[in-house]
Amino acid sequence: MEALFLHFATAFMAFFAIMNPIANTPVFLGLTEGMSSQHRVDIARRAVIQAFIIVLAFAVAGKMIFGLFGLNMDAFRITGGCLVFLIGINMLQGKHSRMHHPHSLDASLASDNSDDDPATFPLAMPMLAGPGTITTAMNLSADGGLGNISFIILAFALLCVITYLVFIFGERFIRYIGRSAMGVITRLMGLIVAVIGTGMVIAGIKNAFALGGS
Repeated sequence: MEALFLHFATAFMAFFAIMNPIANTPVFLGLTEGMSSQHRVDIARRAVIQAFIIVLAFAVAGKMIFGLFGLNMDAFRITGGCLVFLIGINMLQGKHSRMHHPHSLDASLASDNSDDDPATFPLAMPMLAGPGTITTAMNLSADGGLGNISFIILAFALLCVITYLVFIFGERFIRYIGRSAMGVITRLMGLIVAVIGTGMVIAGIKNAFALGGS
């Protein structure tokens, strides 16, 4: 039971650092600027639900995807770790990763098109359920049994609820902590994300080359 709780805590912290709902709140407020409170709540709800469904699919079907395409888990760990590491480095520099945030031109075109739904793009994908989040979900669940996968899904579900609350109370939240504090939080999360990516690479290399030691 203690091992499962540790797995849950590890998964939650990894997802929280990569999704970083605190840093994404100003983006959400910008995308929903001028909308009514009810419309903003509806977009936040649909964004987190869609993000949850995306991550759920990859967490549950991770092994099947590996088998279908003949992917090697260790190669995936190394490649995914490099990807997550780059996201963390961008966050450390106070930048948004292009993998999790659309190009400014794409975002402006999307906002100009009234048929586009910000709940799906860019909120659910790629901001919340981007490549880093999906890679982390697959990496955590690939070697685990049903119990481990359940705890991973539960951890992400809890984070989706927190993200939803932060989004709908975003204006008050930003006023309370201040934008400078948000910058510090983003950089701290970036350090954690970079360490997670490095850990993935180390685990992949150790298993691929059957290296011993602790």
